Amino acid sequence: MDQILSMRAFARVVEAGTFTKAADSLNLPKGTVTKQIQHLEARLRVKLLNRTTRRVTVTPDGAAYYERTTRLLNDLDDIEASMTNAQAKPSGRLRIDVGSSVARLLIIPALSTFYERYPDIQLDLGVSDRPVDLITDNVDCVIRGGELVEQSLVARRIGNLQFVTVASPDYLKRHGVPQHPNDLENGHTSVNYFSARTGRLFPHEFVKDGETIELAGRYKLSVNESNAHITAVLAGLGLSQTVTFTAAPYLASGELVQILADWTRPPLPVYVVYPPNRHLSAKVRAFVDWAAELFSRHPHLSGA
Repeated sequence: MDQILSMRAFARVVEAGTFTKAADSLNLPKGTVTKQIQHLEARLRVKLLNRTTRRVTVTPDGAAYYERTTRLLNDLDDIEASMTNAQAKPSGRLRIDVGSSVARLLIIPALSTFYERYPDIQLDLGVSDRPVDLITDNVDCVIRGGELVEQSLVARRIGNLQFVTVASPDYLKRHGVPQHPNDLENGHTSVNYFSARTGRLFPHEFVKDGETIELAGRYKLSVNESNAHITAVLAGLGLSQTVTFTAAPYLASGELVQILADWTRPPLPVYVVYPPNRHLSAKVRAFVDWAAELFSRHPHLSGA
């Protein structure tokens, strides 16, 4: 059997956690991947993987073999890329995952420029505010706001999310205009946002002259998706803090009104994140550079 294919199959099983996901990502039958791993273990005379009905885990020998194998495979990919001019014309399938608002307002409207530059790259674009596991879900890279949780991943900071506190004119007509952040807990209703990963409510945060106030506010509705969040505020269901680039067109049209303008919220860093074993991929590098350039041109997202 092909030794390199066996190594690639083993590495992908480790990353994906199951033979089925590994086979799908390699576009191979599951039986072929299984035979490749069996052949590899027989040739090396060591057990690389522990198999159960639900998941595959790596043995100590397998972990050591995986570490050295991924370095070798990355070197091989880099050699092939340089020999075939792949840096100039990267190609292949690329799986990306981005947040809902970033996809709707920034990435998708600009994709035509990406395809003009890289016509041979095929994108599978996952869109949600729910965090994904890059390894088990076999995702090449993600764009996410917030501090990094998984330190083993490679991250490049490409911008900042700025925030603004807003409400609809109808809401302000019914409830009045708050003059201080503490008013959010007295006579006002908020539209809140909670984490899709932990379920934890994100508080509103206000900073002015060295003073910081964090509060949830009185709320009847909390959501975990950015498009639903801005829609709820537009519907007059409450006031809220939201990302400036999301609110900007509605502020310009008068559908939303900025409130508590002299209180700010610290910006949230935005990263493009990818597994360490993808760092030499020409197609991943192409998307990362394009995304960084896209963010740098946006007045409400730049400031990496």
